[in-house]
Amino acid sequence: MTPNELNSPGYDIPDDMKNVVAITTLDKIYNFGRRSSVWPLMFGLACCAIEMIAAQASRYDLARFGMEVMRPSPRQSDLMLVAGTVTKKMLPAIVRLYNQMPEPKYVIAMGACASGGGPFKEGYNVVAGIDKYLPVDVYIPGCPPTPQALVYGLIKLQEKIDGQSLKQVRWYQKGADSVEVPIPMLGPDLIDPRRIPEIKTKAAELAAAATIPNAE
Repeated sequence: MTPNELNSPGYDIPDDMKNVVAITTLDKIYNFGRRSSVWPLMFGLACCAIEMIAAQASRYDLARFGMEVMRPSPRQSDLMLVAGTVTKKMLPAIVRLYNQMPEPKYVIAMGACASGGGPFKEGYNVVAGIDKYLPVDVYIPGCPPTPQALVYGLIKLQEKIDGQSLKQVRWYQKGADSVEVPIPMLGPDLIDPRRIPEIKTKAAELAAAATIPNAE
């Protein structure tokens, strides 16, 4: 963060005190610490994960952003990089990992498959976008996206973090510290628990329609 980004506008600092004293806000200091230490969860789903691994190597060096510490435990992670095809069999495990991450937490949909199903969108076993179940903060297009695209997406995530305020973020409000997403149930097909009331209503309507005698 440059001195111009750190200092709050409207306050003139004498020339002999510049780069020594800064007048800023608590939000800026808080967000600067968070944006510079976003730890991704260490897992990959498909070919996009290869590009994610390349971005972590020395050529692109995500250590510049404080994101080189990929944690094998969701309890220590701030960022879920959904890198690859999301299958119906894998989705319950992904949602469970998301629920185990502490707040504040963020989700990046990396590539066409994670964003909307990609070339497998019509497949019987593929979820058409992780955003049907998890809140996504940044979408990165591509099949697969390059490491440069991933770096750009991470920069956009940092910009989003910079715009957050302690007064407005969800995890500092009254109520539950985290919003838990119901884990989908895998049976003959994937069932979203949030849609069970809708499914029951529709089933009742169909049953009622079947019991009505034919007017003919």
